[in-house]
Amino acid sequence: MLKKIALATAVVGLLMSTASAGYYIVQEKATKKCKVVETRPTDTTWIQVGPASFKTQSDAEKQVKTVCVEK
Repeated sequence: MLKKIALATAVVGLLMSTASAGYYIVQEKATKKCKVVETRPTDTTWIQVGPASFKTQSDAEKQVKTVCVEK
């Protein structure tokens, strides 16, 4: 019984970590260039632009032209 509970907990944990993965649009402060990354920016030279996250990389890349204005 305990093995089944442990297995179910592991599966749920794996699914939750995969579901929370996302893609983000970030912009470099100095050059104003944008790119899509898999993790939120923690470095101060990059800022996140646009919505919180996208489910797929192609969705994020489609929105780069809309939410990111390179000056």
